[in-house]
Amino acid sequence: MIETNEQWLDISLSDQHCWLRQSEQILFEADISTALHGAGEENGSGCTPRGWHNIRACIGKGEPINSVFVGRRPTGEIFSAKLAEQFPNRDWILTRIIWLSGLEVGKNRLGNVDTMRRYIYIHGCPDSSPMGQALSHGCIRMHNQDLVTLYPLVTPGMKVWIHE
Repeated sequence: MIETNEQWLDISLSDQHCWLRQSEQILFEADISTALHGAGEENGSGCTPRGWHNIRACIGKGEPINSVFVGRRPTGEIFSAKLAEQFPNRDWILTRIIWLSGLEVGKNRLGNVDTMRRYIYIHGCPDSSPMGQALSHGCIRMHNQDLVTLYPLVTPGMKVWIHE
């Protein structure tokens, strides 16, 4: 699925790690946090979908670190401990959003397994959130500075391989 010299994101659920690869070269890597409920593709499962995806959209360019997003739009809020206390049950989507879309019909695209319609992202989270542990609601969380570093290196259409 990858062409010679093509860049792609490699996301390992078992390692809780993300790499940006080009051939044998690693251009970026960071610890991540995927779904607490493990791997799975079904809508409403709270799981992280597996298989080949691509980046549908990159959202948040130019927004400050810790910008809060709701419905893929910045709210104007900047995440802080005080804001977290005010909204203790909020699933924080911060800084940037890399929205994924499945490429495998019946596995992660269309029907009840559509990654894009499930709004599965790579996104920032509070820096106090642990990485290297599966704790998300299905998305792929990354610390904000890691996401800011990755964001200019990816583009819509880039392939993403999510595997166990």
